[in-house]
Amino acid sequence: MKKLIKYLKNYKLYSVLAPLFKLLEAIFELFVPLVVAAIIDNGVNGGQGESYVIYACLILVALGVIGLISAVSAQYFAAKAAVGFSKELRSDLFNKIQSLSYYEIDKLGASSLITRMNSDVNQIQSGVNMVLRLFMRSPFIVFGAMIMAYFVNVTAGNVLALTILALTVTVVAITLISLPLYKKVQNNLDEVTKSTRETLTGVRVVRAFCKEENEIEGFNQSTKKLFDSQKFVGKISALMNPLTYSIVNVALIILIYVGAIQVNIGDLTQGEVIALYNYMSQILVELVKFANLVIIVTKGFACAGRINEVLDMQSSLKHGEVIVNDANSFIKFNEVCAKYSQNGENALENISFSVNRGETVGIIGGTGSGKTTLINLIPHFYDASVGEVLIEGINVNALGDEELRERCGIVPQKAVLFKGTIKENLLWGNKNATDEEILEAIKYAQAEDVVNSKKLGLDEPVEQGGKNFSGGQRQRLTIARALVKKPEILILDDSTSALDYATDAKLRNSLKQLNYNPTVFIVSQRTSSIMHADKIIVLDAGKMVGIGTHEELLNNCEIYKEIYDSQFSKEVK
Repeated sequence: MKKLIKYLKNYKLYSVLAPLFKLLEAIFELFVPLVVAAIIDNGVNGGQGESYVIYACLILVALGVIGLISAVSAQYFAAKAAVGFSKELRSDLFNKIQSLSYYEIDKLGASSLITRMNSDVNQIQSGVNMVLRLFMRSPFIVFGAMIMAYFVNVTAGNVLALTILALTVTVVAITLISLPLYKKVQNNLDEVTKSTRETLTGVRVVRAFCKEENEIEGFNQSTKKLFDSQKFVGKISALMNPLTYSIVNVALIILIYVGAIQVNIGDLTQGEVIALYNYMSQILVELVKFANLVIIVTKGFACAGRINEVLDMQSSLKHGEVIVNDANSFIKFNEVCAKYSQNGENALENISFSVNRGETVGIIGGTGSGKTTLINLIPHFYDASVGEVLIEGINVNALGDEELRERCGIVPQKAVLFKGTIKENLLWGNKNATDEEILEAIKYAQAEDVVNSKKLGLDEPVEQGGKNFSGGQRQRLTIARALVKKPEILILDDSTSALDYATDAKLRNSLKQLNYNPTVFIVSQRTSSIMHADKIIVLDAGKMVGIGTHEELLNNCEIYKEIYDSQFSKEVK
């Protein structure tokens, strides 16, 4: 939690004013029992009359009004500081996630990151709010009441001191037990979020295979696990209130007993006994509040640990110095191996090839052969574990990720559109692009009919995830988005799988007509999509088993010939 305190630096004034106003409220509250004692001893029993009682009651009203103003001010400042804290923290956490490599994001999981961004930050925000309001007030009231009790009577003060000691031991013990359990609760919440996210993302697949009951059963198991863990830690935390109440009530009995003896021998007045009783009641109320604060703070510490895990995580991507090794080729893979974890097996092994500027490169292979892994090394989404990927003779880890990716236009396997309009989505490629440039990119992407079929054209709304567009429409729009930036390197990762053969052929022909002549990488399962490429790379189980033109590979690469024959056997016959 200490590491997160820095997010209050822009809210120092609010963070100071909130507890100060709470202390002010507490100070006035501590005077109330003394005024009540004076009313009983001087006004009622002392014979000073009705005027004295009215005067003392007006003082009580004044103390109450000042306390109310102080409390409202403290809560306002505490809320400002807590909300500002969560804003700064959430922003920094989001920026950190954006800086992580694919490896770290895959390791943590999207569902866990969503929970940390939302639920965990909200828990810490509540903790900060409550700490600013109660962390100083409650101890001040408790120890202030004890000190005031000593001023009234030493014996009664000892009773209050022993009570506070017993309550402190109880609160600390329950806190130490609860802390790891709350972390477990948040981890179980991750599982529920993961289950929900997967089911909602794949709802069509679930229904297509009539697996609704299975998903419901799996979700129920996740929620039951979360329920059981929350129930268990809740039982432990719930012990806080009855235990504190029991201790305080026993202390009250002792206090009244001791007070009665002191009154009988003349060491205490009736009003002072009432004052001591009120101080004990204040201690009870404040310790109940403090116990609830401890529970909230315990949750906050558990969540802070999970957030610090992300903030402390460093991207595994390496960044080296600019050294020109071989500038003869535009892009070169030199004995490249890649793996998804340090102890894992190679997803790619000994990949070597070179590509000249403006060439079209096709990449084909079976499922899991490493096609996507290979093209993800070019924009430095992953690091090569062995070897190097060079662009104009410079290792990609030395180019600077932002500069490198500005040179690339990437269309991933899953066509993703964001909520907004068609134009807003396409401007992701180039925020300064004109309508003419956007329409030109749409034309090359074979998406003219998509835009023209919409009443609002480029201003047509896009729902979250592009759900109001078909798969083929989304793919063509994502290709147009990449073309808007006029990239030096265009990477199409199986991004035409939803297109019919005729549209796919038109798209490939239009890419050859681009006036800025990009270097194109086309990942595909279809030989028809890559057979006209300048160079075709064939992968099998992470190894490059063939490279050459379509005709060359038909003659010297058995795997490529098998793929081609399986797709064109009907035509051959």
